[in-house]
Amino acid sequence: MIRCVIIEDETKSRETLRGLLNRFCQDVLVCAEAGGVQSGREAIEEHHPDLVFLDIEMPDGSGFRLLEKLKEINFEIVFTTAFEQFAIKAIRYAALDYLLKPIVPEELIAAVEKVRKLKEKRINQKQLEALMSNINTDAFESKKIVLSTSEKIHVVEMDNIIRCESDNYYTHFYFKDGGHLLISKTLKDVESLLEEGSFIRPHKSHLVNTRYIQNFNREQVAITLSDGSVIPVSRRKKEKILEFINQL
Repeated sequence: MIRCVIIEDETKSRETLRGLLNRFCQDVLVCAEAGGVQSGREAIEEHHPDLVFLDIEMPDGSGFRLLEKLKEINFEIVFTTAFEQFAIKAIRYAALDYLLKPIVPEELIAAVEKVRKLKEKRINQKQLEALMSNINTDAFESKKIVLSTSEKIHVVEMDNIIRCESDNYYTHFYFKDGGHLLISKTLKDVESLLEEGSFIRPHKSHLVNTRYIQNFNREQVAITLSDGSVIPVSRRKKEKILEFINQL
């Protein structure tokens, strides 16, 4: 998920951009909007976005002036302007991209795709710590996985994961302490990350940690986990699940 802030003085322009993002870039979350330099600065400092759509000309100053007021710029920028001559200056400010108004959907999609690729390559301290921990650990259950939500990056021990449940292009993670995270990965992608451990997929929509299986209900054709959740078992996975349980 890409968290963005829209800074644009015209209400109609903000609504148009928000609508285009909702329609064509559904993995972009608009977490705040602002109509000027000061309110835009406050929105950035409060929400810590991955991306800022920044109008160049605003009543209380330019988008460039806003950038000068910030202590650090740790987000991507897409300038929006109705005047093409500003594009050169935007590039000099190391902008990721710029969009001319009226915004064309194809150009918006391309700009967001560039941000998405940069975000995927970005490494932070938590990821490095998880990497070093995993290198020094042989036991899979003690290894750590980095899970990114729209709010923050989480480092989780594999053994703390009880189960995962598919939600279209997202996956719900449920933990033994009662915690829950929604991650922008398919269950198939998650399964590939956890396949070396004690995880098994009893159903197309579920992935479970076998360490937390309590019983198999033959009538319901389902397994019960230690957190009380009841997970259905598909017909073609039934024998495999029974075989595993009989080995416990």
